[in-house]
Amino acid sequence: MRFRLMVWILSFCFLAVFCVSGRTQTGRHTATPPPGRTDPTVASDMDEGQRRLAREMAKKANLERQAQLKNDTDRLLRLSQELKDYVDKSNENMLSLDVLKKAEEIEKLARSVKDKMKGPN
Repeated sequence: MRFRLMVWILSFCFLAVFCVSGRTQTGRHTATPPPGRTDPTVASDMDEGQRRLAREMAKKANLERQAQLKNDTDRLLRLSQELKDYVDKSNENMLSLDVLKKAEEIEKLARSVKDKMKGPN
């Protein structure tokens, strides 16, 4: 009787160990994250890199916008000087088409400068 009891206990233990080991193998977490998910430390590093890249791109775009503003305002100054010269050459009875075209060009350029000064928003 004692022998049977010992066989049953050993069989039960063997079965329990077998079941538990099978369960841990299928339910075990792997070191690699599932698809679509990343390690939080890697994600924060990537986020920091993306933020740094975005700041650098914004800074570069701002410098380019500033250079365009400088060029446009220089051009605006030249055009306004040319407009003044045309007006000075004309008389009270005659206004040339060049004066109107120059005024329209100045108006368009002034609007462009105003929009660029507002920024990308």
